[in-house]
Amino acid sequence: MMTAGKSLFAATALVALSAASPAPAPSLRLDALPRLATVDERFQAYNVEMVEVTGGRFWAPYGGSANERYRQRPPIDLANPRLIALAKGLGPSLVRVSGTWANNTYLEAPGEHLSAPPAGFVQVLTRAQWQGVVAFSKAVDAPIVTSFPVSKGTRDADGLWNPGQAQRLLDLTRESGGSIYAAEFFNEANMPSAAPEMPRPYTAENYATEFRIFRDWARKNAPEMRILGHGGVGEAGLLTHIPVAAEFGAHISSESMMQANPGSVDAVSYHFYGSVSQRCEGLGIGTAQKADALTAAWLDLTLRDHAYYAALRDKYEPGKPMWNTETAQAACGGSPWASTFLDTFRYLNQNGALAQKGVQVVMHNTLAASDYALIDQDTLNPRPNYWAAVLWKRTMGTTVLASPRSPSPALRIYAHCLPQKNGGVGLVALNTGEAPQRLKLGGKATAWTMTGQPIDTRTVRINGAEPGLSANGELTGLTGVAVGGNLAIPGHAIAFAAVPGANNPACR
Repeated sequence: MMTAGKSLFAATALVALSAASPAPAPSLRLDALPRLATVDERFQAYNVEMVEVTGGRFWAPYGGSANERYRQRPPIDLANPRLIALAKGLGPSLVRVSGTWANNTYLEAPGEHLSAPPAGFVQVLTRAQWQGVVAFSKAVDAPIVTSFPVSKGTRDADGLWNPGQAQRLLDLTRESGGSIYAAEFFNEANMPSAAPEMPRPYTAENYATEFRIFRDWARKNAPEMRILGHGGVGEAGLLTHIPVAAEFGAHISSESMMQANPGSVDAVSYHFYGSVSQRCEGLGIGTAQKADALTAAWLDLTLRDHAYYAALRDKYEPGKPMWNTETAQAACGGSPWASTFLDTFRYLNQNGALAQKGVQVVMHNTLAASDYALIDQDTLNPRPNYWAAVLWKRTMGTTVLASPRSPSPALRIYAHCLPQKNGGVGLVALNTGEAPQRLKLGGKATAWTMTGQPIDTRTVRINGAEPGLSANGELTGLTGVAVGGNLAIPGHAIAFAAVPGANNPACR
């Protein structure tokens, strides 16, 4: 017979044993995950800003004077073999050449060689520079997405937008053997005050009239080009705190633009930044905080803005697909930690969350410029987000599944059919907590675990090895590890898994 003292000892030992041996991980039931949506095969895309192509004043590197926002940079070398090899690793994709600077860029005419931009423009795009964009696009399987200049130099005697510059860009693209896959009228039309040489003030009525001119020109002269619109940014929260000088007029709401010309676009586009970097601290709206990087409040901001623009889509462009044509860790070039593994949780969470909402394309800003770039602009070394993008491309196909039940609020899991389907399922699991997690995959799998020490390192490891690019342009260090059905995920780590035998009917 067991005494009371012995019973208490046994019960205490049992509790201790339970604490030391966590309960088995629940099965994810990958075979039963329903299909939520499909995304474009070029879902993961990127921006090369127009000012990168022309050279000019872009976001200044950190470490300069306290008030330095911009710094002069030379044109990007889009023919660089290393850059081309790295971009191929993301293909098939899309390259968007746009940005605020595109609103006032002048494309030279044949035989024209300017030393300064004409009146009403701020910078010059040479024909050779744009031909380089077309050549890059073709080399890396990333069709061109763009926008057109709208500054004072594009306007006729009545002050209305004239498509002459847009036609010149279209003609040169075709002459160079390329095409324009999709375009917005101009960049971030709800913030016309942000672009130099714009007419002042520029109102919703101005936009509505000129968009009709653009739409009619595009339908006639580039029927293959998808019209995107209207590229609004920040209206779910961020923009409401950014003041506009009285002489510039007010911000233009996306709703006013869409209401004036409903049913006019092929896809509803918008931009998203959760906050701004220290470069724009002077706006007085706060900056992205490193301490918030793994919190639900920060990670879920992308859903807030999507909901805002999706509601406008449903009202004025029902049934149209949605594109996020510009996004990154923070506006104004990104915070210092935008280039670290810490931001990879945001990058992948945004992919997963927006894919579940059916967003067709997410275009990261930028490929290789400033702190939020996928690739360091000086060394052309890939950053952690680049490697995350490559693993996403290899494991997460175009069919989006519901998330399996997670064993912990700290573990976010997203599921897609594998690119090759055949019933297979791909997973990405983001462990935002310090404690390790375990997943029961229900079958043999191949896994890639991303880790970084410290978490804000710029050098990530995949299955313990540092990935890289070989001398012949091949990505290295990406060999998956075979797992027997159970996947262990360390704290503050990210795991991808390919489960080819999941036998999910939606993946047939």
